[in-house]
Amino acid sequence: MLTDLIDHVPFVDLKAQVKALGPQLDAAMSNVIQNTSFILGEDVSRFEDAFAAYCESRYAVGVGSGAAALEAALRAFDIGPGDEVITAANASSATALAITSTGATPVLVDVDPRTYTLDPCELDMALGERTKAIIPVHLYGQPAEMDAILHYARTHNLIVIEDACQAHGARYKGRRVGSLGDAAAFSFYPAKNLGAFGDGGMVVTNNEDAAERLRLLRNIGQRTSYQDEVVEYNDRLDTIQAAVLNVKLPHLDDWNEARRKHADQYQKLLGGHGIVVPTVANYAEPVWHLYVVRIKKRDQIRDLLWERGVGTGIHYPVPLHLQPAFRDLGYREGNFPVAERFSAQVLSLPMYAEMTEEAIEYIAVNLKELVDEHEAWVLPVG
Repeated sequence: MLTDLIDHVPFVDLKAQVKALGPQLDAAMSNVIQNTSFILGEDVSRFEDAFAAYCESRYAVGVGSGAAALEAALRAFDIGPGDEVITAANASSATALAITSTGATPVLVDVDPRTYTLDPCELDMALGERTKAIIPVHLYGQPAEMDAILHYARTHNLIVIEDACQAHGARYKGRRVGSLGDAAAFSFYPAKNLGAFGDGGMVVTNNEDAAERLRLLRNIGQRTSYQDEVVEYNDRLDTIQAAVLNVKLPHLDDWNEARRKHADQYQKLLGGHGIVVPTVANYAEPVWHLYVVRIKKRDQIRDLLWERGVGTGIHYPVPLHLQPAFRDLGYREGNFPVAERFSAQVLSLPMYAEMTEEAIEYIAVNLKELVDEHEAWVLPVG
């Protein structure tokens, strides 16, 4: 019996990856410690070069987190007080926080009911005289519809900053995300497809002037010590985190391919069982940072899955416009019906490269059984 073999599946398992790469990781960190090159050491520039090449971009600048990367990217293109930035209503609060941290104002739009990413058809309603940029979010590891977004942005002279914090290695029509807009932000939070041993982030861009500005932004406005060229802040990628990421980056494509196989297995096992499985856009090669289904009675079923040893997550339970922190934006319930409806239905199932087929089968068997028992019938897509 399957239940005799498996009785617990965590939502994420970071220990498996650390165990597999333990000696290389230990050596990389030990080298930083021995060299005492803790701030902007050689590992940082080496990782920046490698990650820029991986993203098919010219430049990469390491910073302290994904949110810092989004903020720095906006600042690099002179977006600040009085400006407006359009983004998706179902994004992480970190996306909106990055906008407000520059002094700009987030302007929200609803999302495509098939892909959960920013709906380009909604952009006209958000455009105003102060609009300066769009941040499309490659949510859960699936690219947003970039052709339509970029066409709209170019038509209206807007900057496009990709929020690729969940999409390391994803492709849009064959091109890596991060190489599509004016710049892109990545997060290396430990649970990401490419994760550090703490916080970390990166901005990638093909714009040389923006890259130079980013290097000043992250390093208190200095190219050389004690020579302050502009008044900025301190938000550098730690050398020890870069050393860890240098070890991990060569494995990223293999890990992403493993995630795709896991997603395929989920799709086959769960489709048509009162569960809405993800739709993969025909332009996308997602990397499945998260595998997110939709069900009715989500909270009850999540609790019951936990009792059966299955860890899950909810990304995200409250859309941005209904968060207390963003009440001042002036939105109300009902403004973004797709994002609101989905926030009560989405459930993130375990997804990491080291999962086994048996673990996925265990999750699927239990989820289908609970859905049937609780009559969580098929949800309409739209």
